Amino acid sequence: MKGYIHSIESMGLVDGPGIRCVVFLQGCGLRCKYCHNPDTWRMKEGDVIDSEALFNKINRFFPYFESSGGGVTFSGGEPLLQPEFLLDMLKRCREAGIHTAVDTAGAVVGDFREILKYTDLLLLDVKHITPEGYKELTGRKMDWYLDFKKQLIENPTDVWIRAVIVPGINDNTDYIRQVWAEAQTLPRVKKIELLPYHVLGVNKYKELGIPYLLEGVPPMDRRHTQKWQNALNRALLLENKNNK
Repeated sequence: MKGYIHSIESMGLVDGPGIRCVVFLQGCGLRCKYCHNPDTWRMKEGDVIDSEALFNKINRFFPYFESSGGGVTFSGGEPLLQPEFLLDMLKRCREAGIHTAVDTAGAVVGDFREILKYTDLLLLDVKHITPEGYKELTGRKMDWYLDFKKQLIENPTDVWIRAVIVPGINDNTDYIRQVWAEAQTLPRVKKIELLPYHVLGVNKYKELGIPYLLEGVPPMDRRHTQKWQNALNRALLLENKNNK
């Protein structure tokens, strides 16, 4: 099985628990205004690799996974755009006892029940809560995400919700409450992460000749974001205790 990948991060610490090998798959159907990896958008501009070769690269880090409670995270781009390749990798990792995470926006048409079955942790990128806000931020309708969400509800796996907070767009308490309400609609949410908007990928747009649609928007204040993060952490901890 062959797939297109953008890059591999060998010792990641933020895309799931423990030390992780993060595989960035190529291809994405969204055009998020704050995307910092526009070089992952086009599928066939990535490097071609077969699943056995990729698994061998991942498996070299098994001692680090084992000692830290880590594993492999398939990110992107949008990994669900290569479902057969992704499923092959998930099965290989499951057989080898490697913890798997899939970082996805769920904005893809398809049947992903088998993928969810072999995914230990889903990092769900919530782009926006309302259809209008979703379209404004991503350039796409919300329908695909809603369909994926139904599949996730019917085939639950552990979930970490991720939401990027952008100054002047969703940096307000009402939006944070909406993110919390969205989390309430999903099973097995173990964590909610608020990610402060940053401008680290802006130079890529210049190199690729693509207009940057958030030109002039400053990075999000991390201290401000952390206050909301702390409130969500307390609420989620209390809910998980009550559900035991």
